[in-house]
Amino acid sequence: MRKIVVYELLSLDGVAEDPDRFFGWDDVLDANLSTVIESQDAVILGRRSFAEWASFWPDADMEPFSGFINGVQKYVATSTPLDQDWANSTVIEGDLVDFARDLKQRPGGDIGVHASITVAQALLAAELVDELKLVVAPKTAGQGRRLLDGLPPTSFELVRGVASPTGHLVLDYSVAR
Repeated sequence: MRKIVVYELLSLDGVAEDPDRFFGWDDVLDANLSTVIESQDAVILGRRSFAEWASFWPDADMEPFSGFINGVQKYVATSTPLDQDWANSTVIEGDLVDFARDLKQRPGGDIGVHASITVAQALLAAELVDELKLVVAPKTAGQGRRLLDGLPPTSFELVRGVASPTGHLVLDYSVAR
């Protein structure tokens, strides 16, 4: 069975919204991102992330992510038609949780959830997420949407923890069931 892998950039106080306010990059974080995306052949995005990313990534040359996100199959959780074209993008018909459960049963690689807080929260609440891959910045955001707010108690097992040269923490968790 395929795995659903949530990859999020967080501030030290748990904010996932607008990570450009608090996040920086270094070679360790680039290598980590490459490792995360190399096993994924599908991505589920929320409407807001899709709209922001469809305006940026098609013309970006920030590898390895731009090549990955432009080429991968993207499924978009939205109740409205997409107003932007972006290669390999499909609107999810029906319920997100039912769709994700079905997608996990199909053959293929991992299914990524990137930057889409509401999607990640819905899939975590439905116990469909298999791995949580977090990169925590050494800065607080003070305010903004937090990834784990409003979720039922869940146990995670730390699989890997690495500090980058710029003080970011790379934390990989499997969801304990």
